[in-house]
Amino acid sequence: MLRCLTKTAATHNHQWRSNLTTTISSLNYSSKSPTKPTPTSKTPAIAPTADIFFDEQERLRNLTADEKNPSLNIGPNGRPLFTSAASLSKLTNNDTCTYFHLAKETLNDALPEGLPVSMSKEFQDSMRTALLVRQSFLDLRDNFKRVVDPPMWSPHGVKVRKQVVLDGPVSCGKSIALAMLVQWAREEGWLVFYVPRGKEWTHGGFFYKHPQTGLWDTPVQAENVLKDFLKYNESYLKQLPCQIFDPIPLGEGAGVGWLKDVDSVAVPEGTMLYELVKTGIEQTHAAVGVVVRLRKELSLVKDMPVLIAIDQYNNWFTFSEYEEPVTIRSCRPIHARELTMVNAFRSMIHDDMMVGAFSHSTAVGKLRKDLPDVPVDARAMFPRYSLEEADTVCHYYLRQRLIRREAFTEENWKKIYFLCNGNGTEMRGLVPFMR
Repeated sequence: MLRCLTKTAATHNHQWRSNLTTTISSLNYSSKSPTKPTPTSKTPAIAPTADIFFDEQERLRNLTADEKNPSLNIGPNGRPLFTSAASLSKLTNNDTCTYFHLAKETLNDALPEGLPVSMSKEFQDSMRTALLVRQSFLDLRDNFKRVVDPPMWSPHGVKVRKQVVLDGPVSCGKSIALAMLVQWAREEGWLVFYVPRGKEWTHGGFFYKHPQTGLWDTPVQAENVLKDFLKYNESYLKQLPCQIFDPIPLGEGAGVGWLKDVDSVAVPEGTMLYELVKTGIEQTHAAVGVVVRLRKELSLVKDMPVLIAIDQYNNWFTFSEYEEPVTIRSCRPIHARELTMVNAFRSMIHDDMMVGAFSHSTAVGKLRKDLPDVPVDARAMFPRYSLEEADTVCHYYLRQRLIRREAFTEENWKKIYFLCNGNGTEMRGLVPFMR
């Protein structure tokens, strides 16, 4: 009797282990590429993964063919998926939860400094240069529109702010909204100082302590900033004269040391801002001084609206990657406020229009609510996708063949929305796996 039970248990245990081994093997966790089965193998065919199913070339050909079928451009509840507005200035509240198409050439011309990483990733994955029109962006745009052109009557409770800090959870669209604001302002003829990567001001390149100011100069970053500023604004700068004629102090050049017997460069009367910027680009010793002077000159421009737009603004409130030797065995981390360029541009305690966007992708840690040199009421909280916005987004990804039509249901896209808690990046990454 006992021998029979033992034999039966051993048999069941062997079958269970065999089934478990087969199941685990079929998952194929190995990082190596699977080998092709031999013709005599009876291994069942593995279901195609999302990467195999959505072949990039085939998808691109299908999207090209879809352009001839306007019936596909339908969003939730039969609404148009794309807005008919010709520019960002023409967008109204009726265009929310629709997509605005951006011509690639126009986008490169309007944002020559570069696109935010999140915007580039959205264009790459969707294979289309289009962005969702959100109410949060329209509110931001209208705020600065009212600053420049105050209406005769403003809605009750609407406060106009010249300085705004875009804050909010990870992947809620702050950087994209800032880039769209810059493009809109430039379409309106504004002079915009746009920094898409504020972290670069505190990382990389040479850094020297200026003996007169006690701050740290970063001439490589200064030269790059001036080159970026000149890309779009060259025609404006040739028409704007300098209003400050004090000599510009020179610093240590990038890898070349100090100039002998020269400590400043003169700014003659009649000098245009274009010539000032070119001086900083061509003379590495003057680059940081020109950036500081440019900040003062921008506050004096009255011929056109001026907007200062800084992405990754939170990097300017923490430590840089630079260190100052203290002893033979120790170094002191240098705070961003000790850098000359950051010190000149970080403050929002002024009357100029300035907007900064926090970028949590740079992982600088959580900052306190009352930031130094920032008005208490400057923060504007950006929300993640609402349920209505997520509905439009999923219909757009269906249109762009990120989602299989046979798998697309209201229940499925809502599951992904609640799973991601409205995080746009996570939703875009999960919708191809909708089944």
